[in-house]
Amino acid sequence: IKVSDEILKQISDAYRKIRNTIRYFLGNLSDFDPALHTVPHRDLPELDRWALAKFNELRTRVIESYEKYEFHSIYQGLNYFCGTTMSAFYLDILKDRLYTAGTDSHLRRSAQTALYEILDGMLRLMSPILCFTAAEAWNALHGLEEKDSVERGIHFVEFPPESEIECDEPMMEKWAKLIKIRSEITKALENGRREKVIGHPLEAEVLIRAEGDLAEFMRGEWDTIKEISIISEMSVLRDDTPVAGIRFVSEEIAGMIIQVQPASGEKCLRCWTRSTTVGEIAAHPEICRRCADVLATMKLHTEE
Repeated sequence: IKVSDEILKQISDAYRKIRNTIRYFLGNLSDFDPALHTVPHRDLPELDRWALAKFNELRTRVIESYEKYEFHSIYQGLNYFCGTTMSAFYLDILKDRLYTAGTDSHLRRSAQTALYEILDGMLRLMSPILCFTAAEAWNALHGLEEKDSVERGIHFVEFPPESEIECDEPMMEKWAKLIKIRSEITKALENGRREKVIGHPLEAEVLIRAEGDLAEFMRGEWDTIKEISIISEMSVLRDDTPVAGIRFVSEEIAGMIIQVQPASGEKCLRCWTRSTTVGEIAAHPEICRRCADVLATMKLHTEE
């Protein structure tokens, strides 16, 4: 077995990534009671069903690896799932719903439903190799205390059953395409930040040109692409659109051109997006119309 400072540092970084992902889950489940707030799978937004389907894939691989004593594959699978599938993609997108949607709204409870199921299952899967971390997080998730029976602890439960989520192959292929499009938009946004056109993706308006089947696909998924790209505005890049900001020509997707420029409107101090509706609400001139509507449903804002 090879041991060095560099190897130990890599393991430490990987462990910290997994632990921080667990902390994110727990922090956003503090007001979630599965008996009261769980949303049926059929009513979950497609993004949440995709996340549960990706966890199902992880579950299958991890259990197979345990049966073959391939513990390195378990570590690699959990590390990639926490660091890439969750933190760099799903959880990043989810922040808007978790932080800005109404406390008891369908959108927020749907996100929490997926988070709860994924964390519960993930802790079960990692418990044989991350014993203390899994036990600590399990007790926090299920509200267990020292006085509670040890048989309620994580080391007395089974591995998670396969989630009965409706997520067929065409849907997973669609999301693979959406993720590829998002990746190209992210590259363009990074160029925009490097050239100081924008400071943060939420300050950006993204204009996109696509051709053929891709253009048709994007028209049907326009709102989803905007949501997962975490930007303030998105529109079509036309032949007569003035050049502004930076233009990015995709090398991965033929015919795709992306223009990044500052979004119009002012920054909403609640959701951080830029919107032309900021300043319209007399009682709260610093927030956008969307946030004002949320505050109204929470009875925190009544004036126009």
